[in-house]
Amino acid sequence: MTAAATPEVRYAVDGPVATITLDRPDARNAYSEAMVAELVAAFDRADDDPAIRAVVLTGAGKAFSAGGDLKRMRDRRGMFDGDSAALRTRYIRGIQSIPRRLDRFDKPVVAAVNGPAIGAGCDLACMCDIRIGGRRALFGSTFVKVGLVPGDGGAFLLARVVGFPRALEMILTARLVGPDEAAQMGLLNRVVDDSDDRQALLTAAHETALQMAALPPVAVQLAKRAAYRSWSMTLDEALELAATYQGITQRTDDHVEAVSALLEKREGRFSGQ
Repeated sequence: MTAAATPEVRYAVDGPVATITLDRPDARNAYSEAMVAELVAAFDRADDDPAIRAVVLTGAGKAFSAGGDLKRMRDRRGMFDGDSAALRTRYIRGIQSIPRRLDRFDKPVVAAVNGPAIGAGCDLACMCDIRIGGRRALFGSTFVKVGLVPGDGGAFLLARVVGFPRALEMILTARLVGPDEAAQMGLLNRVVDDSDDRQALLTAAHETALQMAALPPVAVQLAKRAAYRSWSMTLDEALELAATYQGITQRTDDHVEAVSALLEKREGRFSGQ
């Protein structure tokens, strides 16, 4: 395994999987300006590396992410500085760069939710494609509790994951949701019993990432893009998009290899071509 450290986000590579770790454990991995920039840069790095076929996103310490830094919020420092017009610009250029970046990230992303994912931390988990949580996972869209609205797209993101009625109830009550209820409502795809071993959660997330990384990458990435883009399309538009993507994938070397491997009852060897 090779690893490179940055001050508030760690990036490690193990085979075809990159693990991105939010690394402000003393602040429960709440966002700072540096973390926002480093997180976007980490996804840029994973995107630019053709050897990376899937990403695991997690938090250091006991929390996945506490979202906004309440102390900086109280003191109106950093991303919370300035008047209303300045704040609007800071959100657009700052924290909102994360959902925009992940919306353009075609490789699969697995969230390993190791603890509380609160406010913008809940939204970050919803930006991932698959969410696997441990017994300490806790979700909350708690913006109204501190007199705010979901500022990084949470009203859109949470509804896309759990459906509008459940999302609206979570947003308006600011209540917290534990791992079992989160799994029941689709906020978690799977719950891992990591009570005795935190590594169990990361292992499960890495194994899920490897399952996707072992498949033809062009097909995986276009299938992901089709799923997200089709969400807001009419049926005719979605069918046209599917035909276009199918025309691309059906003439790749990996498609030929995948069909041959199935017929020959062997594992496929995929090049991304």
